[in-house]
Amino acid sequence: MDDDSRVTRRRVGDAEARRANRGWWDTDADDYQAEHGAFLGDVDFVWCPEGLREADARLLGDLPGRRVLEVGCGAAAAARWLATQGARPVAFDLSAGMLRHAAQAADRTGVRVPLVQADALALPFADESFDLACTAFGAIPFVDDSAALLAEVHRVLRPGGRWVFSVTHPMRWIFLDDPGEGGLTAVHSYFDRSPYVEQDSSGVATYVEQHRTLGDRIRELVGAGFRLLDLVEPEWPAGHEGVWGQWSPLRGKLFPGTAIFVTDKPA
Repeated sequence: MDDDSRVTRRRVGDAEARRANRGWWDTDADDYQAEHGAFLGDVDFVWCPEGLREADARLLGDLPGRRVLEVGCGAAAAARWLATQGARPVAFDLSAGMLRHAAQAADRTGVRVPLVQADALALPFADESFDLACTAFGAIPFVDDSAALLAEVHRVLRPGGRWVFSVTHPMRWIFLDDPGEGGLTAVHSYFDRSPYVEQDSSGVATYVEQHRTLGDRIRELVGAGFRLLDLVEPEWPAGHEGVWGQWSPLRGKLFPGTAIFVTDKPA
């Protein structure tokens, strides 16, 4: 257990995790956008707190005419950017609170994409209906059965389609969520898959984030039928002084904070 008695590492089932995280993102949506909205932009695709943008990285490949699914879209800034590049995106999220911000951003910018409230473990889309799928920190860390999520994405992708997603780099789980000196000392086992849990005074989970090792992620991807093309570990860029939760220049100079898995569904 970390310093706060309401923060722990413990096993959490799918129903409890879904309930906790839907409630968390509905409640926290306003604060999250107030804190991070300017960094993420209204029409932009930022993969991670390090600031890597799809406009520069081009991890998804060619976009014009491609039907793209943004998984766990939040305020859907990435989907709107994809639309400006000639893609045909659909954005979904479990949280009504985040989708409200997506609709507001569409009103501000005039860039509109279809928004769907859905569960990543039961996608309401037909088999092989998308050319590409992507997410920047959406859905994957928040579900108990991430292997089942990957299988769902595989189902809705057409053969040859890419699936690219970013998550907290698994090695970060060794450390406390501290952007300062306190976050430089290893305190947890990398091999302890117990989720990070915030809970109320009654012990009911209010936020749940799952941990998988790099090997776990690769096995889940291969098991779902994907082929790993690249694993991108963005370096902290010179001059970037922003702090986002546990991400900071101090830690970013020493070890990676984000892992981006670039995969495809073989033709």
